[in-house]
Amino acid sequence: MDKYDLGALKRGLDQLNLTLDDSQINQFMEYYEILVEWNSFMNLTAITEFDEVITKHFLDSLAIVKAVDIQKVDSIIDIGTGAGFPGIPLKIAFPHLEVTLLDSLNKRIKFLNEVINRLNLEGIKAIHGRAEDYAKQPQYREKFDLCVSRAVANLSSLSEYCLSYVKVGGCFIPYKSGKIEEEVKEAEKAVHVMGGKLKEILYFQLSDTEMERSFVIIDKKKNTPKQYPRKAGLPTKEPIK
Repeated sequence: MDKYDLGALKRGLDQLNLTLDDSQINQFMEYYEILVEWNSFMNLTAITEFDEVITKHFLDSLAIVKAVDIQKVDSIIDIGTGAGFPGIPLKIAFPHLEVTLLDSLNKRIKFLNEVINRLNLEGIKAIHGRAEDYAKQPQYREKFDLCVSRAVANLSSLSEYCLSYVKVGGCFIPYKSGKIEEEVKEAEKAVHVMGGKLKEILYFQLSDTEMERSFVIIDKKKNTPKQYPRKAGLPTKEPIK
């Protein structure tokens, strides 16, 4: 821990009103080291400089505390998790969470399992597959308090992929960039069809950056019709309008 300047991390945690103990900070440092190590032979992230990873991956992942009381959440699924964001940072900061990481690329799942094992994380698993396939399986469909995603997709498509994982009374919160009123408006029908209701859009600026971020908070009000999500590729090619 001593070899890193933790100023950016501490400023960001203060901004989010979060406190981590030494063991959690050590887990973040090890996560960073594994990320850089694996990124040397596979494409996980374009961001590798220490302070940028802290700010644009770790703190950005944790910023969801602005949108939801994580202490009241028991189970999270992270759709299209990539290198584990936001699911792994949330698990480190909130060990009580049961976290499922879903990604369609098997080599990323190997990386995620390496992180989980080396950080001795429990109550977290990484699964390989498409969001539209796992959403049809009874052990995953409408089983989670919270679904999160930093995946790059329009909100209409994302809502179809993600809301079917959320139990009634839970919520889906995608991580978005900048002003997104138009995208939210275009997604209204998809959100409604999938059983969701837009609660609010929360805008914030990422600590130590000029980056504007937004959370779209969508409450799950009723069950998702059985025919959704549609088969592979359709939610992206033909979003519900």
